[in-house]
Amino acid sequence: MAIQYKTTEEIALMRKAGILVGQTLELIHKNIKPGITTGALDALAEENIRSSGGIPSFKGYHGFTGSICASINEEVVHGIPGDRVIREGDVVSIDCGAIVDGWHGDAALTIVLDPIDPDDLKLSQVCEESLWRGIAAARVGGRLTDISHEIEKYINSQGKYGILREYGGHGIGTEMHMEPHVLNYGKKGFGPELVAGMTLAIEPMITRGTERMKVMPDKWTVSAMDGSRGAHWEHTFAILDDEKVFVLTALDGGKERLSALGVEISTLLN
Repeated sequence: MAIQYKTTEEIALMRKAGILVGQTLELIHKNIKPGITTGALDALAEENIRSSGGIPSFKGYHGFTGSICASINEEVVHGIPGDRVIREGDVVSIDCGAIVDGWHGDAALTIVLDPIDPDDLKLSQVCEESLWRGIAAARVGGRLTDISHEIEKYINSQGKYGILREYGGHGIGTEMHMEPHVLNYGKKGFGPELVAGMTLAIEPMITRGTERMKVMPDKWTVSAMDGSRGAHWEHTFAILDDEKVFVLTALDGGKERLSALGVEISTLLN
C-alpha cells in the first residue's frame, strides 16, 4: 500500500478525530485511580467517543474487544481492558483511537500511580520526551528514519532502556494503520522522503529492562520477557504545506512541547 498524502482540508478533518482522542485520554487521566478496573476506563472512553460523534477505532479491530488498550506494568502495549483492578504504584499505559467522519486519530500516554517509583516516573518521562524529539526531527526534505534516529538517540542518552523492535509507529488517515512503518531506532537518512501532506503516528515503547517481548495467551497483550515495567507514548502529527508540523492529537497542537525544542508549529489549522 502506498503512502496516503492529504490536503490541508483533509488534515483539518483529521484534527477533529485527534482532538477527540486527546480529550478522551485527558478524561481517563483524570479518572484513573487505585481500585478502578481497566474495563471501567474502557467504558468511560467509549461513551465519550460515541457521545461526541466518533467511533472507537480499536473496538472490533481484528477482533479486539476494547475501545482502549490498557497495559499495566510489564505489559507494554495492546492490553485488553476487563476486570483487572488498577493498584497503587502501577504503571498504566492507555492507547486510544477514534474515527470522526472517516478520519482516524491515535495517541497513547503512560500514567504512574502513587506511590511513585522514581525509576518508573523517569521511564515514562524518557519515553514521552523521545516522542517529542522524534516529531521535532520531522522536516520537509528529510527522511523517515531521521525521526527513528532521534527517538533512539534520546532514549539511549538517558540510561539503559529496552526499545521494542517488533513494534513501531505508522502512517494514519482513512485507516488506522497505513504505510509507512516507523521504527523507534535506526540510522538517519533512510526511508521515504518527508513531505507536506504526510500524517504519522509516532509511538516509542520502552522498558526498564529487555527489548524482548512475548505475546500473552490472549493473543493481544505484549509483555516484557523479563517482567520489567514498560512505557508507551504516542501522538498523531501532520506535516503541512507551510513545511511545519502540527500534532493532531495534542490539544494545543504540540505548541508547548515543540517550542521547548525550538520548533514552531504550523498555523494553517488555526
